[in-house]
Amino acid sequence: MSRPLEILPEAEDDIAAARRWYEDQRYGLGDEFIAELDDLLPHVAATPEMHQVIADGVRRAKVTRFPYLVFYRALPDRVEVLAVLHGSRNPNEWKRRV
Repeated sequence: MSRPLEILPEAEDDIAAARRWYEDQRYGLGDEFIAELDDLLPHVAATPEMHQVIADGVRRAKVTRFPYLVFYRALPDRVEVLAVLHGSRNPNEWKRRV
């Protein structure tokens, strides 16, 4: 059974910034990025323990077609998305959001 998915405001900002960047590269590419997230996030909510814990109870899922990582916590009552970051960014960026 899926847990509710809560995307924290900073993660929402990450998503919006990535969408804008991709849209600036090619019309429609930002929407394709969002579609990939829309495919991934329900799977994360349904099976949050599927991905390995990387630190402090935080797990990481990879966006299939784009070089982005979704950092989240599987809590008893919900799945909390902390960050959606490009894979080349400092991997500890999400830690300041915990």
